[in-house]
Amino acid sequence: MKQRYAVIFERGRGTWAAYVPDLPGCITTGETVEETERNIREAIEGHIKTLKRVRERVPEPTSLAREIEITPAA
Repeated sequence: MKQRYAVIFERGRGTWAAYVPDLPGCITTGETVEETERNIREAIEGHIKTLKRVRERVPEPTSLAREIEITPAA
């Protein structure tokens, strides 16, 4: 069964970071968004495997991320 977790991407100085709000501690970085996306996929899979191996509950996805467009005040 596939699950979908929200992932937050943040641009830093020359790098990108990503984290999963529903999986505390599941974070990664990369030089590009594409690399960071590959890395967070691996991080999520590894995080879930570790939780199962140590017999901890795997959190259900509950977070939702959306972009909200605004018009800045003049």
